[in-house]
Amino acid sequence: MTKFSNHQTARSANLALCHDCHKLVSVNTEDTAVSCPRCGADIHFRKPNSINHTWALVLTALVLSFPANLLPIMQVNFMGTTDLSTIMDGIIYFFREGSYGIGLVILTASILVPWFKIIGLILILLSIRFRWQSWLKHKALLFRIIEFIGRWSMLDIFVIALLQVLVNFGSLTTISAAVAAPYFTGVVLSTMFAAITFDPRLLWDS
Repeated sequence: MTKFSNHQTARSANLALCHDCHKLVSVNTEDTAVSCPRCGADIHFRKPNSINHTWALVLTALVLSFPANLLPIMQVNFMGTTDLSTIMDGIIYFFREGSYGIGLVILTASILVPWFKIIGLILILLSIRFRWQSWLKHKALLFRIIEFIGRWSMLDIFVIALLQVLVNFGSLTTISAAVAAPYFTGVVLSTMFAAITFDPRLLWDS
């Protein structure tokens, strides 16, 4: 079987894709500064410093994920009594109340999806670092899945915002985001930007 490295690529043919408008541009040499004739953006064969930026964002998400999951994310004040709940507390509550669908959705979107994205990106980055050339198509598919599911990771914040609107008992009850909310938002944004800064073509270069 012919190896992927023996196949001609756009890079070997001196063709580069504009990262802004996706126009295919002819480039004489990799060192020549070239601008896209359509949108004027700088042309690069690969996103500059893609690996370093992605590593920084993934490690940031990994560090933030611990306080995001261990600290309270929602605060409920009822008649002067304050109750703090973590993400897992909310999941357990919905399962105990028989709302298995809601509990499963929050479990998937708030815990499984962020960790899937972090572990998946680390696996892809390690694959490039150590030049693991097996399962390249599967790792490319993994990255596309990470890009697709990223939009669902803010569900917990949306739930808190929705509860603030629906639960309206005047001065008796108030619901607000607790200390873990900024950490959770940081996890979501870090993994989102990590997927944006990563150049999946580096998988095939390895």
